[in-house]
Amino acid sequence: MLLYLRNVDPSQWGTLIAFLVTYLFPVMLISLSVHEASHAWTALKLGDDTPQKMGRISLNPLHHFDLFGAMMIVFVGMGWGKPVQLDATKLKPTPQLGMALVAVAGPISNLILATLGALVLRTHFLTFTPQKAFTIGGLNYYFSPGQFVEMFVLLNLGLMFFNLIPLAPLDGSRLWQIFLPQKVYWQYARFELFAAMFVIGLVLIDLFLNNGNVLSGILTRPICNTWRILVGFGTPDMCLQLS
Repeated sequence: MLLYLRNVDPSQWGTLIAFLVTYLFPVMLISLSVHEASHAWTALKLGDDTPQKMGRISLNPLHHFDLFGAMMIVFVGMGWGKPVQLDATKLKPTPQLGMALVAVAGPISNLILATLGALVLRTHFLTFTPQKAFTIGGLNYYFSPGQFVEMFVLLNLGLMFFNLIPLAPLDGSRLWQIFLPQKVYWQYARFELFAAMFVIGLVLIDLFLNNGNVLSGILTRPICNTWRILVGFGTPDMCLQLS
């Protein structure tokens, strides 16, 4: 999240970048790949083989790489994988319901990943004490298995709730679109690119001008409440401000 380097003491930049490379980016690659592959797999099961033909039913991050989404991850800490292309007319039982089922598969996959990570944490086998991993240029680099899995759970919960925001083109928008008249639905679909640009613009404005407080306010409480349900112990730093 290079955007946040402006608020960090330059002497701490190395530590922050090491954290991003060691924890955030690997977790993001895994989580986004599963998220996008889940969309593709669900589409195939509902009758649309377009994602399969494009190689999207894969956990290979390169198959889901989106340059702009990756840049957003690097600079602002929130991004996305390459959108899965669909032929809605092939989806069963109807295009609208099929698109909704394909959309919700992504957040569900993130919930499953978060639950698996929480089960690992519940074993209490992992240490949160940083262990020396390797040395480069005379500098020692440390890795905490517990912190990695904590990041894994939190980021997947973040992806789930972020994508459930009911604004196009996020997955949550597909849920209320089920209730649109078919003619209106297809007309609305023409403007989704503009809707996507609008949502990206709102996120960027919030991050640059408001330090992400609006987005954080929307996501923090549901993430932390779900953490308490799944993990049952510990309080991540982002949750300390909540009562």
